[in-house]
Amino acid sequence: MSKETWFVYILSCADGTLYTGITKDIKERMQKHKSGTGAKYMRGRGPYKLFLSEKHPDKSSALKREAAIKKLRKADKLALKKKK
Repeated sequence: MSKETWFVYILSCADGTLYTGITKDIKERMQKHKSGTGAKYMRGRGPYKLFLSEKHPDKSSALKREAAIKKLRKADKLALKKKK
C-alpha cells in the first residue's frame, strides 16, 4: 500500500470563523469551496483565505490532527500559524 500525502487545512472565513478540514489536493478543495460544492458550512461565508496547511503522510494521521485542531479554542488555532 503506497503512502499518499494528505493535508490538514484551516480556512479563515469572512465572518471571522475558522474552518478545518483535510484533503489530498488543496487547490482542488479550495475550488470546491469557492464553487459551493465543498463543505456545506462554507457556503455564504466567503470570501475566505487559506490560513494554515500541514502535510501528513497518510489519511489516518491527518484525521487525528484535524480532530485535535477542532478541539482547540479559536485563540489556540490562531496561535498555530505563529508557530509555523
